[in-house]
Amino acid sequence: MAAFDHTLEIEGWRSVPHSYAIVNQFQCLQILRRPEIRLLHKDVAYFSPNWRSVGGLFDASAESAIGAIPPAATGERPDALLRITYPYNYSRSLAKRTCVFGTAEYGCVPRKNFVGSSSLAQVMRETDFTLVTPSHWSRQGFLRSGADPDRVVVIPHGIDPALYHPISGEQRAALRTQLGWNGFVFLTLGAMTPNKGLGQLLKAFALVAQRQPEARLVLKGLKALYPSLKMLEHECAALTPAEVKIVQPRLIWLEHTLSFADMARLYQAADAYVSPYFAEGFNLPALEAAACGTLVICTRGGPTDDFTTPDFALRIDSEVRPVESEAEGPRIFLHPNGEHLAHLMGEAIQRDELRSRARAAGPAFTQSRFTWKHAVDQLLEVMFPERQPDFRLHGTPSAGGFELDDLAADSSLATKNAHFA
Repeated sequence: MAAFDHTLEIEGWRSVPHSYAIVNQFQCLQILRRPEIRLLHKDVAYFSPNWRSVGGLFDASAESAIGAIPPAATGERPDALLRITYPYNYSRSLAKRTCVFGTAEYGCVPRKNFVGSSSLAQVMRETDFTLVTPSHWSRQGFLRSGADPDRVVVIPHGIDPALYHPISGEQRAALRTQLGWNGFVFLTLGAMTPNKGLGQLLKAFALVAQRQPEARLVLKGLKALYPSLKMLEHECAALTPAEVKIVQPRLIWLEHTLSFADMARLYQAADAYVSPYFAEGFNLPALEAAACGTLVICTRGGPTDDFTTPDFALRIDSEVRPVESEAEGPRIFLHPNGEHLAHLMGEAIQRDELRSRARAAGPAFTQSRFTWKHAVDQLLEVMFPERQPDFRLHGTPSAGGFELDDLAADSSLATKNAHFA
């Protein structure tokens, strides 16, 4: 039997395409490559009873490795526990050290984010737990809500370079043919919830497409977890008839759940990734797009400032605005400037050098600083502060790798025009 230096238990979600579960599973794969760590996993009930387990997100070997992580024995006391689920659970722990992952998208942490609806200040007083969050924007939200600065640690997310990387021009041309994409393709993906800035994007795209009719907008929703199409239709209802006439024939809607390999192909095939968000805890898709060599257009002032540079990203001017919520108290968000967004989208089409530079700079930057190995190195330093750095790896299968021919067999990637309400 292998001798382990430390035992780490994780309480979280597996087998759903929610961001917390995605982060958890990629981190688990990386931790499994650390022979000094004995990894345990406790599955926590999904946030919504309507969520269902989804297979095929990873390749078979990686999915098997994640599913085989055992639970702790009854009464076992692990050296460290990481809780990465929602709402945040600050209940008593058997572990010697406990960390709780969380995000503060709107610049604060309301009571509803905690099991038992305690305030953050209260749970910090009653426990010695450490808070882990992925960006400095999110950390400021926790501090604003009463967290102890010494107990809130920023650990950025990462990418798997075996999945998220550039492809050759020939591969990309073949991929776009299989997808049926032509023209200049802007891509955005996610739940289509209000914080994603979809309304701003549709208005800006209407301006851009009026001037550059070759522009296309690909939206990838998250049907497995959210009514993304209904949210899109709600935002489309705010368009004028003239804007609808411009946008509708140029909009491609995808909503089926895709594997991470297929998601990477969307980034690789797109000309630019656009994210005019109002509020985010990190914005992992923007990092993944950069890793694939795709030019990123994102809101200035938020969490993406942590991991984007002018070499591969254009930042949309924004201003901080307060929003009052009776249920959640005072919040803040970033309001991206719609005119500047449209200007940057036009620049992305017209300036080939921006895209050429991003194809080299984005992958180099992310692979040097923002991989899951980097993330787990930092996480283990927090979970086991007494631990000496040890970067030994063993051969747990990678989650990545793909063949272009696989794409043609996946009917879920077929595109269609969105229907407007």
